Amino acid sequence: MDYVLNFNIFVFMNIDQLYDIYRQYPSVQTDTRQLKAGDIFFALKGPNFNGNTYAAAALEKGAAFAVVDEEAYYTQPDKMMLTNDVLETLQQLALYHRQRMNIPILAITGTNGKTTTKELVSTVLSSAFKTTATTGNLNNHIGVPLTILRIPADAEIAVIEMGANHEREIAAYCQVALPTHGIITNIGKAHLEGFGSPEGVRRAKGELYDFLRSTNGTVFVCNEYDYLLDMSKGIQTVITYGQRSADYTGQPLADSALLSVKVTSHEEIGQIDSQLVGAYNFPNVMAAVAVGLHFGVPADKIRQAIDAYTPSNNRSQVIRQDSNTIIMDAYNANPSSMKAAVENFAGIVAEKKVLLLGAMMELGEDSIKEHQALIDLLERTHWHAVVLVGGDFIKTTHPYIYLENAAAATAWLKQQQFTNTHLLIKGSRSMGMEKVIA
Repeated sequence: MDYVLNFNIFVFMNIDQLYDIYRQYPSVQTDTRQLKAGDIFFALKGPNFNGNTYAAAALEKGAAFAVVDEEAYYTQPDKMMLTNDVLETLQQLALYHRQRMNIPILAITGTNGKTTTKELVSTVLSSAFKTTATTGNLNNHIGVPLTILRIPADAEIAVIEMGANHEREIAAYCQVALPTHGIITNIGKAHLEGFGSPEGVRRAKGELYDFLRSTNGTVFVCNEYDYLLDMSKGIQTVITYGQRSADYTGQPLADSALLSVKVTSHEEIGQIDSQLVGAYNFPNVMAAVAVGLHFGVPADKIRQAIDAYTPSNNRSQVIRQDSNTIIMDAYNANPSSMKAAVENFAGIVAEKKVLLLGAMMELGEDSIKEHQALIDLLERTHWHAVVLVGGDFIKTTHPYIYLENAAAATAWLKQQQFTNTHLLIKGSRSMGMEKVIA
């Protein structure tokens, strides 16, 4: 699949007119269920839907304007634009808007931790600047332009998350967002079906560095990942963070399940007591510290912002249920994030520790091997119980409980009536492991 943006002539002929309309009605919507009066409706298409069929209804609900790409639905010329491709028009409008801004735009990508890093960074920056950031995980070919079009005229900085499961996606997003700064959180094994190999993952994520190298941009690099230091060579400004020998340094403190960080390079920040689980979140916290200090956010605001940030959406959440402590990290999973979560959980001192792990998806021909490698890791530690759920776990050799789906895991967990127990719940998004405690 080719993700390079090919803007067509028809869009260029109309972009000035459309941008004038956008300036009058600077709110874009692609879903009529979330439409508000005064929105511009973009009639996107997908494998199972055609937004063109909803264009007239969008106008009836109060949309100020609609963009369609099928002539049969171009029924109100005074309130509609007919273009060759609605998605390309959305992306081109975002680029047109971006080119009229003179603010830093920080792009964040990586295998693990990009959403958490985006949330931490935007929380820190918002304490001192008018900041726009990606909402949720709207980090794809639709979400990136929508985020850009949410940036108001008086914004001072923006943070854009970029996800990818194929090469050339990040490069395409950079053509629209034109980032001035960037972070690659890390590079691990994920979406191997789309990337083809770990080297494919590296090339794809590295497209952000390639863009910033060509535009004399700035990158923030965790210097504990040698491969990122190597990949960042040739970029005009490289700012490092980590535990030592970096521009911004800190030390993770492992006094409890929740991560605390002592910032050592700038003692005025002091100790940060986060609401995040695990030392694997240390680079995410330090990225936010580095970005904040680089842009001049006061030390006390950095500390207070990170201390107050509470993770949501099943990412690194600590949930107390009666006498039990549940680590809910079920938004997604791949071999590197699973390894980090299991190793962190192994280091927590607790009377009883139980794991409920959903299968990892999109690993292609490496899937069975990666699931078996995870089991080998589990066997190095004694656990009160381990439950493996669905997917390619059924094709592995292990001494643990295997259940077909999250519903079966829910039933099993209710039967156990655990007390004074720590539980780790993790799995790929499609496994729905968050339902286990619902």
